[in-house]
Amino acid sequence: MRSPYFKSQNFTLYHGDTVEILKDLSESDFDMIFADPPYFLSNDGITCKSGQMKSVNKGNWDKSKGFEEDVNFTNEWIKKCRPLLKKDGSIWISGTLHIIYKAGYLLEKNGYDIINDIIWFKPNAPPNLSCRYFTHSHEIILWARKSNESNHSFNYKLMKHWNNPKDKLKNKDKQMRSVWSIPLLTPSEKTHGRHPTQKPIELLSRIILASTNKGDTVLDPFVGSGTTGLVCSVLNRNFVGIDINKAYLDLSIKRYKDKNKESLFYSPTSDNKITDFL
Repeated sequence: MRSPYFKSQNFTLYHGDTVEILKDLSESDFDMIFADPPYFLSNDGITCKSGQMKSVNKGNWDKSKGFEEDVNFTNEWIKKCRPLLKKDGSIWISGTLHIIYKAGYLLEKNGYDIINDIIWFKPNAPPNLSCRYFTHSHEIILWARKSNESNHSFNYKLMKHWNNPKDKLKNKDKQMRSVWSIPLLTPSEKTHGRHPTQKPIELLSRIILASTNKGDTVLDPFVGSGTTGLVCSVLNRNFVGIDINKAYLDLSIKRYKDKNKESLFYSPTSDNKITDFL
């Protein structure tokens, strides 16, 4: 077993190729996996940032190697994640149209049971500059349990009373539906820099609190800027993260060490207090 790149209390990071490191991890160790894998969309296109035309390229790690190789890579890490989950564990995978439909097919191919497809609506998404298609304003997040026999965790009451006023689609104290309106990053989330596909703290807080409990262990095989680990550390979950890029691991470490300066999550007020889950 290789040595961690960084370890502090219940927060552990590994540097290297995700597929190779997944082989080294112990089976049935994890209650939940959150994966924000390469979307394979860095192929010399353009996007809009702060009103200006910018390259969509995020790095070689996000460059498509062709349909077959992209599918093979996605299949490899999805396949290797399944034995790492406990019997009642679950996995979340985020993605755009470039990868998410492949991921959904491969989840079923590898024996997982898909529970939900969440639409993460971005109310402040940037416009498209080509004016040749509808503006991309959402991502899909698939939630699947290890098998159809898994008794997965779902903190229903907490989600029902998660009445964040920024989510204009959530009906107060009603069942949380599968469309979530969550804005892109707040300034405090970019204090130490940012990852090009960094996810909002609100999104990961919702996912982690919905499907894990205090003391559970969470794996993120594409850790990026470390938002998953940051939220886990505040919510008293154990965390293991992997990334091939040392610069992003260093960013994760900075955020972890300075976590009190970031506004971590919305705290709902109800009979089912968020503090019950800390």
